[in-house]
Amino acid sequence: MTERPRSLFFIHLLMVICATLVSTSFTVCAAVSNALDPLVLTFIRFIMASLLLLPVVMVRFELHLSASLFFRSSVISSCLVLFFWCMFLSLRYTTALNTSVIFAIVPVISWGYSMVLLKERIGRAQSVALFLGMAGAIWVIFRGNPLQLVDVDLNRGDLIFLAGCFAMGLYTPLIKLLYRGEPMLVLTFWILVTGTIWLGLFGAGKILATGWSSIPLSIWGWVGYLAFFTTVVTFFLTQYCILFIGPTRAMAYSYLYPCLVLLQDLALGKGMPPPAIIPGIVIVLAAMVVLQYTTGRLGK
Repeated sequence: MTERPRSLFFIHLLMVICATLVSTSFTVCAAVSNALDPLVLTFIRFIMASLLLLPVVMVRFELHLSASLFFRSSVISSCLVLFFWCMFLSLRYTTALNTSVIFAIVPVISWGYSMVLLKERIGRAQSVALFLGMAGAIWVIFRGNPLQLVDVDLNRGDLIFLAGCFAMGLYTPLIKLLYRGEPMLVLTFWILVTGTIWLGLFGAGKILATGWSSIPLSIWGWVGYLAFFTTVVTFFLTQYCILFIGPTRAMAYSYLYPCLVLLQDLALGKGMPPPAIIPGIVIVLAAMVVLQYTTGRLGK
């Protein structure tokens, strides 16, 4: 992955794989949520992911660290950690459904940041597709019942989560803005390390109060899956692909999460989703095609 890909097809394939892996984290996190506090779980994910990458980075690139790299990695990782912290705090006051709906606006937020920080411009059709993708994702979340959206009662927790979404929207533009040509594995590693430091500062009390010896072995196995596949791999793929398709289009792949979770539920035997969600899925897929479409080869 050190050479420029020949076409955008390869990049978009990587982003589909990335979105699929991220979507599995919702199912896995739900399975381990009773055994671990979410903030502690995220802290362990970052530590394990850092340790998994450490020997690779040491062997391939040596463990060099400059003040510039540490600062840039800290700024990028702070967006992720602030998002997670706001999410966990918000769930004390709001519902998972509310946060799902609010998260659907993250690609639009990222687009706004990209226009200001990176002077990124997308066409009118792609701009419309961005908002249609958001609408389609919300349609799927509500299982095709738009009346539920009217019943959503915004509260203190929603405002906290919205602040976290503004932090998450800044994550992808910052990667392109602060990237200085170092190997992407190196940048990924230091984002994980600095993210671990931020999480340790935010969640020190809960981390120290955790009964580590009482955590079942099976839980550690799932955490290992989260650390490698949904943290190391997805961080690397996202950061790599952003350099070629930009922050807005990379973040837009999050519109696929609700559809992918439904497919996982189907594979796990949780039954067919209601037919009413089909228009939402069609809208999401059509919007993604328009938003991601581009002609020619990758530019510089």
